[in-house]
Amino acid sequence: MNELLRRLFFLPEQGSTFAVKVDHLHFVLLLTTLAVAVGIGAVGLFFLVRYRRRTASDATPRVVAAPWMEGLFIGVPLSLFLLWFVLGFQQFVWVMSPPQDSLDVYVTGKQWMWKFTYPGGPSAIDTLVVPAGRPVRLLLTSRDVIHSFYVPDFRMKRDAVPGRYTDLWFEAPKPGRHQVLCAEYCGLDHSVMRGEVVVLPPADFDAWQDARRRNLPVAALPGARTPESMAVRGERVAAAQGCLQCHTVTGAPHIGPTWLGLYGRREPLEGGGAVLADEAYLTESMMDPLAKVVAGYAPVMPGYHGRLSAEDSGALVEFIKSLRPLRPGVTAAEEPVYVPTGR
Repeated sequence: MNELLRRLFFLPEQGSTFAVKVDHLHFVLLLTTLAVAVGIGAVGLFFLVRYRRRTASDATPRVVAAPWMEGLFIGVPLSLFLLWFVLGFQQFVWVMSPPQDSLDVYVTGKQWMWKFTYPGGPSAIDTLVVPAGRPVRLLLTSRDVIHSFYVPDFRMKRDAVPGRYTDLWFEAPKPGRHQVLCAEYCGLDHSVMRGEVVVLPPADFDAWQDARRRNLPVAALPGARTPESMAVRGERVAAAQGCLQCHTVTGAPHIGPTWLGLYGRREPLEGGGAVLADEAYLTESMMDPLAKVVAGYAPVMPGYHGRLSAEDSGALVEFIKSLRPLRPGVTAAEEPVYVPTGR
């Protein structure tokens, strides 16, 4: 039935688990709307025949509806709308909550291409290779204008915005190839800004990644470049940009918060409240450090918008993520928050 309805409504292939959920909700909406439309039309036709005026002297009959009918006419549509809201909200929460074991891939949009970078290497142009049956989280940004990463087969679309990271995740249940489009007009060659998601069996994906890391050619999947760990690159960027003059990687307090165990920790903010130190917050702090100042620290950090490329900011995030607490059995979330005094 699912495949029949998909073809009936001219929908593309269901290439992800999310696509199946979206299509099922789509089918419910369309079939319910169709049933209601047919019902209204049938009732209207019945009234047209049953209560039509037969002679010029016929009086219009008075029809009084029972109270239960008024409740029915109000309750049924309201219940349907509430049901659609609940189903849609459940899907929204599900798609906005990436699984903990997701494979992270950094995606950079640029006029007019997509670049995909794996934290442990390698990187590729216009070809995203992922394993089947494993959740994949995409961290999207742009180097120039707003782009929109759109995979019709996955029923997912998310903007890539300069100076910040947005994310979305998917899981492709079976091997295959799926087209990537840019759904935001981004300039002269917007229509040719295309890519491809290649879903491989897990063993083949591991072999592909190992080959790319060794810089061996894989003829079937062109576009890869010489791999480099993003965390290693991030350490070099941190040293070159002077980040380590204010932030330590040992847990010791300094001018800025320590980077040891920072990722995944909730940081208290000046003026109250707290923020989760995830990719979005870390990137925002690089580009606009005064937007959310950590409690106990002076707002002295300069902004790096226009000074850091998308690749460099992503590499810095991966370097910070790699700095786990040194004490055995202590997670990043359990690492104490260091608040310096007199700074």
